[in-house]
Amino acid sequence: MKNHSEFIKRKATELGFAFCGISKAGYLEDEARHLENWLNQGMNGQMGYMANHFDKRVDPTKLVEGAKSVVSLAYNYYPEQDLAQDGNYKIAKYAYGKDYHFTLKAKLRQLMDAIQEEVGAVEGRAFVDSAPVLEHAWAQRAGLGWVGKHSLLLNRQMGSFFFLSELIIDLELEPDGPVKDYCGTCTKCIDACPTDAIVAPKTVDGSRCISYLTIELKDEIPSEFAGKTENWMFGCDICQDVCPWNRFSKPHNEPDFMPHEDLGKLNKKDWEEITRDVFNEIFRKSAVKRTKLEGLTRNINFIKGNSTKK
Repeated sequence: MKNHSEFIKRKATELGFAFCGISKAGYLEDEARHLENWLNQGMNGQMGYMANHFDKRVDPTKLVEGAKSVVSLAYNYYPEQDLAQDGNYKIAKYAYGKDYHFTLKAKLRQLMDAIQEEVGAVEGRAFVDSAPVLEHAWAQRAGLGWVGKHSLLLNRQMGSFFFLSELIIDLELEPDGPVKDYCGTCTKCIDACPTDAIVAPKTVDGSRCISYLTIELKDEIPSEFAGKTENWMFGCDICQDVCPWNRFSKPHNEPDFMPHEDLGKLNKKDWEEITRDVFNEIFRKSAVKRTKLEGLTRNINFIKGNSTKK
């Protein structure tokens, strides 16, 4: 069991993952209560999928038959250059390069193949932020870090700019233990959020989050957020940028996450006049394609409309 755990962690490092931890698959009792309260308060906004498959979301043994272990992995995406400049429209760092779902899914497949080759018949599934898995809870249980007051996972060596993913498998492994919460009395993320989305430590009202407003929300952005999105046209990094732990972030070396050479060259006027051809070229394989050109234009117009009212 221990040898298998060590093999998986070694292989994960070879594949470029910054951290790998293991927890025993089972029912997440505390998280189930928190999720139910969160949903009951409507903090998921239009993200109806968050209420789907509740039983699977809080119990991976219902998601993967015979599941015994959850392997949690963290992959760094912190860029060499922060392209979010004051006075220009901004995109969250995670979306600078190729859509991470494809990159991480491919690496998880390689990891799963390696496990099967080493151990034999092992069944399971790979998850990259696209299925009912409470990834932050599992990463915390596996010792990858602790859940910060902004509800994201924090790691003392690397901050929070990393993607989480999981392998849920029917192989019994040596579990890791959780680490201490090192947020202390710091409230920088709560204080910095311009839309007051962090309503309590570790609780984010998704319907107020700039990332939700600029990506998930399909209707017009409510006027109550006029002048509060701080030029973010896709996603938002504010709560991470102000976090003291992110002074330990180090640039990634993943070619897939390198930005298109023109991404940092566009000024405000360029963004306001962006054509479909330019959009398709710059964001050809990017997560930004989720919002489509129409969504990006809506977000820019919302920022423009409100900036002229100041």
